[in-house]
Amino acid sequence: MEKGQRYQKHVSAKERFQAYENVFDESTLRALFKLSSQGYFDELQGAIKTGKEANVFTALKGDDKIVVKIYRKSANFKKMFEYMAPDPRFSGLKRNTTNIIYTWAKKEYRNLLRARSAGVKVPKPIAVYKNILLMEFIGDGEPAQQLNKDKPSNPKKFYETLIKDIEKLYNEARIVHADISEFNILNDDEKPVIIDLSHAVDLKYPNVKRLLERDIRIIVKFFRKLGVKIDEDTEWEKWTDKN
Repeated sequence: MEKGQRYQKHVSAKERFQAYENVFDESTLRALFKLSSQGYFDELQGAIKTGKEANVFTALKGDDKIVVKIYRKSANFKKMFEYMAPDPRFSGLKRNTTNIIYTWAKKEYRNLLRARSAGVKVPKPIAVYKNILLMEFIGDGEPAQQLNKDKPSNPKKFYETLIKDIEKLYNEARIVHADISEFNILNDDEKPVIIDLSHAVDLKYPNVKRLLERDIRIIVKFFRKLGVKIDEDTEWEKWTDKN
């Protein structure tokens, strides 16, 4: 009887992913099934975000939600390789499409762990397997919106909190986001949550200060549009004086 129950559960779980047969390749479907059968989530729901690099879904685990980020096998793996190759954490990385995509997923998982250990508000990473990253769901029922879609009611306060988190990334997590903008910062109840850390690099990365400066200038430019009285050059000089 127990064997029969396991079989029914197996069939049921497999059937839940049939709707995605034309969305994901066979390897990704098998990976999703494995993560589900291991109890990480029960079923996929709707997409939160779709992009050239990855598609992001919500998933149910009991009454709770988690986020399932699936890196596309059709992503620009050459660009990923060029980005990771100078990072000392990935020395010896083989130039193989599948290996690069899987390593990119692991890279974001590790960057999230480092960020959280430094007290930076980022989604809690749950698991990574092949090209799939499972993370904490950010939001109250509905997913928290990106900053470009949900601007803060107090931009100055939001900016000050965000800059402190960027400093923590640099000084304590020892990484630079390297791709930060209003599109990968969530407004979670008027507090910033930094997402999309797949591009984040170690401080030993070549020209890391240039990447950091670009991040700071992009953020300053956005918040200036929201009325915060800040200047790109002054903020960068002030930030570097402290670090």
